[in-house]
Amino acid sequence: MSQNSETPENELTFTRFDQMSERYPDNTAVIYLGERFSFSRLRNLSERFSSALIDLGVKKGDRVMIYIPNCIQWIIAFLGIQKIGAVIVPVSPIYTSHELDYMINDSGAETIICQDTNFCYAKEVFADTALKRIIVTNLVDLLPFWKRHFGVLFDKIPHGKVDRGEGVYSFNALLDQPPLKASIEMNPAKDLSYILYTGGTTGFPKGVPGNHIGMVSYVNDVTDDVAGNHLKEGEDVYIAVNPLFHIMALGLFMSLGLNKGNTTALMPIPQIDAILETIQRCRVRWFLGVPALYRMVLENDRLEQYDLSSLRYCYCGGDVLPLEVFNRWKERFGIPIYQVYGSTEAGHVTYSRINEDPKPTTLGLPLKSRQCLVVDPETLKPVPAGEIGELLVTSPYTIKEYWNKPEETKRSYVELDGKIFYRMSDYVRQDPDGELVYIERSADIIKHKAYRISASEVEAVLQDHPTVIGACVVGVPDEKVGERVKAIVVMKEDARGVGGAELLQWCRDRLAPYKVPGYIEFRDMLPKSKVGKLLRREIRDEERRRISKEGGS
Repeated sequence: MSQNSETPENELTFTRFDQMSERYPDNTAVIYLGERFSFSRLRNLSERFSSALIDLGVKKGDRVMIYIPNCIQWIIAFLGIQKIGAVIVPVSPIYTSHELDYMINDSGAETIICQDTNFCYAKEVFADTALKRIIVTNLVDLLPFWKRHFGVLFDKIPHGKVDRGEGVYSFNALLDQPPLKASIEMNPAKDLSYILYTGGTTGFPKGVPGNHIGMVSYVNDVTDDVAGNHLKEGEDVYIAVNPLFHIMALGLFMSLGLNKGNTTALMPIPQIDAILETIQRCRVRWFLGVPALYRMVLENDRLEQYDLSSLRYCYCGGDVLPLEVFNRWKERFGIPIYQVYGSTEAGHVTYSRINEDPKPTTLGLPLKSRQCLVVDPETLKPVPAGEIGELLVTSPYTIKEYWNKPEETKRSYVELDGKIFYRMSDYVRQDPDGELVYIERSADIIKHKAYRISASEVEAVLQDHPTVIGACVVGVPDEKVGERVKAIVVMKEDARGVGGAELLQWCRDRLAPYKVPGYIEFRDMLPKSKVGKLLRREIRDEERRRISKEGGS
């Protein structure tokens, strides 16, 4: 279904950015909260940060956790860490200390970059993890004094309390270092670029290691083949709304912005009016959103007040785009929504092609560096064209294993004809034009507001409660958010006085907000197979039938 592309063996994640910073030094690379950062300035700041990390004792191969939201510091840190051969571990800034503790210990990260507002979580896990240093920043640290002053004056800037002690450093102060002079020797195929965390089937998040060439391969595919001549080098504008710790958002930011000398308008939070105003002011042409974001734009009461005529190329990923949203967008703006599909393990996999009107039900065509197979999930034999099967993906450039998780690796990766494929856990079929049509996902994965939530992870947290003996977590279809998280719980016979409110608070203390169940149902038993395996799909199908019945009554 695809052919391999030739990816330059000597290209690192920042190679093309460096080339653009030399070709277009004065071009605006990033607009952040109204402040413009040119390519030369961004490169200088990132290389100062590289130098500071080396002085702090960070070495090639060391893991550095980025625990901050979208901001200019995220980009400086990303580039600076990569340039010394260290490994970024980007995580959501809304993770709790419970989640943070696990991922720091699992990845072996010794350095964490956090906001002052979540410093308390980093400090809480400092003694129990491998952490040696905390680098603290604020969303507006790199803005001019007058902007920071007015932000404080009108109470627009969130602040947190920071205990300045041993091992705690200021991000801003580190930028006073002279820029990195000597380059670090790296092998794009062997040296790690990142470790990203995704949901696990055993209740623990899995670390997905990625090398430089793995990321470069799909980023170059998008830049050179998908966008191609439609992307105006050195002239175009892209808006980055989705969180950069997500592989979809980071890949598009590099493909359309950093690697082509173009401007990226970086949004710290997805506030709809701010997004629309930025599109209007910056004449944004490229946009990436999730289905919920597109729906929120269409339903905004003030939509008519904004001039969005500059928009040309709108991509959607993270979840299935409802046909109703697809049609309304095209009717309202006269342009289609294209699809992007992938996973943390496989990177970007398929895209709608710009030179054709996208089909609303398809995921697009595989990128040149990705090979896709549609197989019978039991036999792993390819199914006939047009039939439904599980999607498998491979690439000669990616790492085919989880970080420190050999059992999870065995479950998720299979060898066929001498190649190792990743099992996407999504069911698709191939249409006559070679495009993949999404059917459904595994019952183990819940998609809520484009986040992939592991049902097993939420179940494990619930089952840690002393009164719970069984839990089943499923996604309940919801047109606005994709799926709502529902938990069905079995309690001990002698449990007294414990209800849904207490269990929800238990989850809030241990899980990021988007993973917390929307509601909890209590039952006497859960469906199990003859060997005792939880039949999550039965519960999921039961919920769908109930919703269908309610909708028809």
